[in-house]
This record gives sequence, structure tokens and C-alpha cells, in this order.
Amino acid sequence: MRSGNEPVTARSPLRLRLWLSVWGLIWAVGGAAVFSMVGRSGWAAACAALALIVAVDLVLVVRHIRQGPHWQPGPDIPPYEPPHR
Repeated sequence: MRSGNEPVTARSPLRLRLWLSVWGLIWAVGGAAVFSMVGRSGWAAACAALALIVAVDLVLVVRHIRQGPHWQPGPDIPPYEPPHR
């Protein structure tokens, strides 16, 4: 159902964001491990920093999923009305 106000009331696809975060965390940790083994400390630090950012995002996504339908409404919940300014 389209209401015409989707940009204002967009809903985040949290499950997709969860799996993309898991995928990114695997690659960032793997990159940090490989770069540290071959002696590239700068790249290892960059991958480790990215892994930390992805881990924080992963925690927030899981928190929002556990908060229930307010954060991830299903198809039975109608779109939110845009705020009146």
C-alpha cells in the first residue's frame, strides 16, 4: 500500500541490515587477521577499526529488532502519518 509519504515514513529493513553487518564483521575481522599476519599493521588497524564500528552497528540493530514492531512493523501495521510542521 502506497500512501505517497514514503520518504518521510521509511521503515528500516533491519533483518537485511543484520545480515549485512554480520557479513561485514566477518570480512573486517578476517582482513585484520590476515593483514596482521603479513606485517601490514596500518591495514590491520583500519580493518580492526571497521570491525569495531560494524560490531556497534550490529548491537544496535539487534537491540532495535528486540524492541518489537515499533522499530520493525510488519505488513499489518499501516504507514505512519508524516509529522505536521
